[in-house]
Amino acid sequence: MRIAVLKEREAGETRVALTPETAKKFIALGAEVAVERGAGETASIPDSEYENAGASITDAAQAVTGAGIVLGIRAPDPLALAGAKDGAMVAATFDPFQQRDRVEAYAKAGFEALSMEFMPRITRAQSMDVLSSQSNLSGYKAVMAAANQYGRAFPMMMTAAGTVQAAKVFVMGVGVAGLQAIATAKRLGAQVSATDVRSATKEQIQSLGAKPVFVEDVAGIEGEGSGGYATEMSEEYQQAQAKLVSEHIAKQDIVITTALIPGREAPRLISDEQIATMKPGSVIYDLAVAQGGNVEGSKADELVTRHGVTLMGYSNTPAYLAPDASALFARNLFNFLSAFWDKDAGTVELDEEIGDAVRLTKHGKIVHERLQS
Repeated sequence: MRIAVLKEREAGETRVALTPETAKKFIALGAEVAVERGAGETASIPDSEYENAGASITDAAQAVTGAGIVLGIRAPDPLALAGAKDGAMVAATFDPFQQRDRVEAYAKAGFEALSMEFMPRITRAQSMDVLSSQSNLSGYKAVMAAANQYGRAFPMMMTAAGTVQAAKVFVMGVGVAGLQAIATAKRLGAQVSATDVRSATKEQIQSLGAKPVFVEDVAGIEGEGSGGYATEMSEEYQQAQAKLVSEHIAKQDIVITTALIPGREAPRLISDEQIATMKPGSVIYDLAVAQGGNVEGSKADELVTRHGVTLMGYSNTPAYLAPDASALFARNLFNFLSAFWDKDAGTVELDEEIGDAVRLTKHGKIVHERLQS
């Protein structure tokens, strides 16, 4: 089995889908690994390290020639895969709801597109879950970027000249990214609070030493969707939450928003009116800015000032931690493929539970049930 890895072409994408560590592991399974020259440079991985691991370094066309598996952070243009085996597997993130044309192109080209963001949230797939591994780093980076933008200190400081009060940080959305944001802000010495539409997260917030901020007077709304994701809330809950958040957000120095709903535009959490209640110099980091944004007025990769408050958010936050993000993503891919690897036959045979969950196309057709029109 030949595995090919190409240089990422999307603007701002610094990660790479294979590291020397995982290259060596694939080779130990009996695979032949080919890496496009320079694929790891932006993740601080020189070609020599891949060669030392046993991979071959070549140009893009040669790398994919005869490949049965192609790995990517972002799904490459199927035209770039000319020469790969018929029915070759491509394991990457596809953004299938927004990039439907690309999915159709993969079907037409006859490739088996495996969308890593569709990995099911089940116990045995935890080590394969790229959304979780990348979100964890995003939560950390969001706090660090906001702290850098914030013009004051994070921890309380008692000095001979007086006391500097700790920054107040409010995290909205307590998934993987939110939990890491809470933990990071606490380590920096901030006074941290957090909220989520899922009541089950209250204990998680408290376990990290933060204050939970929850709507208490609207019964019977848990906000828990399938696979542990949040769902959209009723109008009654949204109104109660908006009132609670408005009262709380006015007292905060930094707000981190992390709310996403798979396949949908990011929910609006903070309005312009709420921003206006915050103190000048405050910072809001919108982790959902690339999916429409949780914050009114936020723009991807731009600093926006509204009412003296800085709004910020990277369109690709994990790319700012390319070496670590690449290492985790690459391990996710190895854990996924190696779980179904037949070493004797040199093939990968996916099972129904995970295979059907991530497979978008096969035999020239779009086969995923969520993409059937």
